Amino acid sequence: MQTKLSALDLSSEEWNAWLMERGHPRFAAAQIMRWIFCKGVVNPSDFTNLSLKLRDELAASFSFELPLVDSVLNSSDASQKVLLKTCDGQLFEMVIMPADGRVTLCISSQVGCKMGCGFCQTGKMGFKRNLTSGEILSQLILANRFLNEAGRPNVSNVVFMGMGEPLDNYEAVVKACQIMIHKDFFALSKHRVTVSTSGLVPEIRRLGVDLPVRLAISLHSPDDVKRSTLMPINRRYPLDELKKALLEYPAPDRYGITFEYIMIDSLNDSIEDAKKLVRFVHGLKVKVNLIPMNPFPGSPYKASSKENIRAFQLYLSDRSIPAPVRYSRGPDVSAACGQLAAKRKDELEMDPRVLHRQRRALKVIQ
Repeated sequence: MQTKLSALDLSSEEWNAWLMERGHPRFAAAQIMRWIFCKGVVNPSDFTNLSLKLRDELAASFSFELPLVDSVLNSSDASQKVLLKTCDGQLFEMVIMPADGRVTLCISSQVGCKMGCGFCQTGKMGFKRNLTSGEILSQLILANRFLNEAGRPNVSNVVFMGMGEPLDNYEAVVKACQIMIHKDFFALSKHRVTVSTSGLVPEIRRLGVDLPVRLAISLHSPDDVKRSTLMPINRRYPLDELKKALLEYPAPDRYGITFEYIMIDSLNDSIEDAKKLVRFVHGLKVKVNLIPMNPFPGSPYKASSKENIRAFQLYLSDRSIPAPVRYSRGPDVSAACGQLAAKRKDELEMDPRVLHRQRRALKVIQ
């Protein structure tokens, strides 16, 4: 069990305070963070532009450990699902998705999730804990290592669409995003970092003030009754409240707001649903990603037919709403949208609730 504070969790301001308290120059904060977040070096003895005294103090005061790689599952579409283990034994996942001219990393913000969305396997495993900002950033460090070892360029795009509700772990997610887009560290464009949310209205408003990165909304139904059935968060923040927050969000004119819409057979895929969706997005610059439902063990839902998806898409596009059909990456390794549940290869066909009950029982025995 780790007892030292993780060096990966500290912000520039926190490093400044720690260094000044010990009589070291403040500029060393940027040097330390560049080693970790620009170069991916996490052994302080290799921080060669720092004094030997400071390197020794860093090693004595902080942990520089990254999460352990528990397993890697390679999909037939060249994406990789990486199962990671925290210092306290929690399992979570990231998905590396190479494509022509870019590499997207689907990142997790929590171990499990509290939201309980009916179409998502992560919610079925329950909620364990939030990831720290350092654990979030570790995914980017490790992904770049995997890519570089394979002769590929670094991650170019980050989407917070892995395990967890990012805005339910607001402080850590914003802290991590600030380091991702900092020019001296990961240097990602803020337009290449997307935070997805099920609709936490107060946190959407905060994000618009604190760090207006690209915003994606897991919508999945423009009808309050249906959406509340699929997504319990809608009972707390119904569609009218969500719409008000989105109208205030400072989305860039070029990109607007992305809506994720999982197409579920006979539930949200009718032309009447499409009509309600058009009314809901009126006044917003949007793109609607239509995502055929990805099945998982124990789920009662299945994907809409190709005919229904096409009709739904045409209804939106005829009204000048971009609506590409997005077939998720990595479905053969349970890495697709809604499928993440911290499963190893021999566990992919297990009901997530059964799997995590078994894991809890094993921990009790041990």
